[in-house]
Amino acid sequence: MSNWKLNLTKSFSGLSLYERFEQVIAFILTVLVAVEIVVATWNLSTTIWRLVLEGGIEPSKPEVFQRIFGMMMIVLIALEFNHSLLSVVERGRHIVQVRTVVLIALLAVLRKFIIIEIGEAEATLLISLAASVLALGVVYWALRGQDRAPAASDPQAGSRGKSRERP
Repeated sequence: MSNWKLNLTKSFSGLSLYERFEQVIAFILTVLVAVEIVVATWNLSTTIWRLVLEGGIEPSKPEVFQRIFGMMMIVLIALEFNHSLLSVVERGRHIVQVRTVVLIALLAVLRKFIIIEIGEAEATLLISLAASVLALGVVYWALRGQDRAPAASDPQAGSRGKSRERP
């Protein structure tokens, strides 16, 4: 922990006033999103336990699974968003990482696919969502090298990148 503080202090001292402001805001957002992740996980856990105890988890009720998986996707989206913010705080990256924004948008659209009742949804909604997934997927694929290029020029990125490699 002290090594992290030392690295943060060293990197913070070389930043401009605005970059310091950006880092402080990113840290505050990281803490707030972490709180949201804990609350969402707690709500998900209590919902699942309540359903288990009441016998409400039945394969014949897909709406229960849609609700649970929708809640899980919220946690995953928040985790990805928090990971993006942590990369700003820990590695001094810029706030907006286009690839991460596209990934979060893709997860949000996929969550919508999970929670909607396909049989009751209008065809135009389904076509729009499918087109959104396709477009976001193409953009994500096109940006696949965005995070790898800076890592190749940064000698410390190799040791950091191995602990949590991103797709």
